Amino acid sequence: MSRWVERFSIEGRAALVTGASSGIGAEIAMVFADAGAHVLATGRDAARLESVAATIREAGGVCDTYAADLATEEGCAGLIDAALAWRTPVDILVNSAGIAAIGPALNLSTEDWDRTMALNLRAPFLLARGLAPAMIAARRGKIINISSQTGVIALPDHAAYAASKGGLNALTKSLMTELAPHNIQVNAICPTVVLTEMGKTVWSPPEKSGPMIAATPLGRFGEPVEIADMALYLASPASDLVNGSLMMIEGGYSSV
Repeated sequence: MSRWVERFSIEGRAALVTGASSGIGAEIAMVFADAGAHVLATGRDAARLESVAATIREAGGVCDTYAADLATEEGCAGLIDAALAWRTPVDILVNSAGIAAIGPALNLSTEDWDRTMALNLRAPFLLARGLAPAMIAARRGKIINISSQTGVIALPDHAAYAASKGGLNALTKSLMTELAPHNIQVNAICPTVVLTEMGKTVWSPPEKSGPMIAATPLGRFGEPVEIADMALYLASPASDLVNGSLMMIEGGYSSV
């Protein structure tokens, strides 16, 4: 094997991917499995999880599933127990599960705010807290948080989502300071609009997408595989010096 391939390889690594029943999480699970990782895929929809896992297995990859609602503490606790008892110690954690309550802040319900924070921010904290001790014992690990450009720059109608992702970015940096001495890298990916089912639902109206695309130097939104490829880099040894970074994948939007 060429040395550069070894540096970018995650062959035989064990990856827990949340939000893996659809969208970015499903794409990350499939890319990781294609790159040789053993994947534990989790999400709320057991049937869709099994569909993703079947696709991975048909391609020769390794994927197990665990259905859980990570907006609840019980769901997170059950997943942590399952991951710790899994076939091999998890050394890559990808926090991709998330929801977006879109609308004016003044119309946002307390319930929508609380559920957004529970899934987008509390769950990544609970999973990192639960799985990091095993990474510390092994003296290696990767934690990759799927955040958003809205955690860095402002967009209207995104109050809860932006607050949750801004908190996730801060959590990323804080965890990094504590885990770096144990050879664990913690980073966040901050994409633009990604054309998942959720992204298409929110951004398909031209009157909404047009101004956003016009303000993006690259002139387009992202595809799920582009986020998965960045996650693969952050999961591989090639990124071992990258720590506490917010990886902006947004076509230059925040640079102008």
